[in-house]
Amino acid sequence: MSRIAVNGVTYALREWGDGPPLLLLHGFTGCAALWTPIAAGLAAHYRVVAPDLLGHGASDAPADPARYAMPHAVADLAALLDALGLRSAAVCGYSMGGRIALACAVAHPGRVRALALEGASPGIADPAERAARADADAAWAARLEREGLAAFVDAWMAQPLFASQDRLDAAARAAARAQRLANDAVGLAAGLRGLGTSRQPSYWHRLHALPMPTLLLAGADDAKFQALGRAMQESIPDATLRLIPNAGHTTHLENPAAFRRRLLAFLAPALGLDAAHSPPASAAR
Repeated sequence: MSRIAVNGVTYALREWGDGPPLLLLHGFTGCAALWTPIAAGLAAHYRVVAPDLLGHGASDAPADPARYAMPHAVADLAALLDALGLRSAAVCGYSMGGRIALACAVAHPGRVRALALEGASPGIADPAERAARADADAAWAARLEREGLAAFVDAWMAQPLFASQDRLDAAARAAARAQRLANDAVGLAAGLRGLGTSRQPSYWHRLHALPMPTLLLAGADDAKFQALGRAMQESIPDATLRLIPNAGHTTHLENPAAFRRRLLAFLAPALGLDAAHSPPASAAR
């Protein structure tokens, strides 16, 4: 693991492999280590870089929610690319990481060669729905501060959105929980207040302008994000929606082999690479 200072904060990063750059962005309560199950297969073809996002893992965890706001998250991501010597990269983000990846693609389209969004939303356009979500995020942050990290993580993962993870074996569930418990409670609470879905701009009206190939991934058991994916596919000019079987919201954890196949099958043509970077067509379906 390496550490890079940008814009007054320090990010921890994990790297695997060599080749065209691929940036992986984890979700809320996650960390870069949660990409490990698929990293080996990706690293055979790509230079895979996965940061612990602000407030998570071994990265800094400022107490001020304003530091987590989307403009700062996007500026940090661009600065990380600069520090890594990368003019551009393919970017794949899950949930919160997907929202950051999309925001970066909107703000800096020339820096995102290909975009993959797993269980991600362009934001909330309806003011009443946005206000309700802001109240919910504030309640979750207060609960974290009141009950502590362990109780919060257990309650967060008990939401119906994550019910399909019950199918994971006990060892995988324990490992994921341990990685979530390694996060900083102050950072998670500040992140909820500063970068929750209610706090990001709505990008629905910007999707039509995305110039890069885009892959939209959702679990076959995740009805909410399937619907969001279909709506996004209608707006993004070069978008493909792929469903991951036997998976809910966290497809890269629940069915890593299928997730990896679909991502590899997308990246090679999206980046103009030869077939050696992609699995056989029969394996990618």
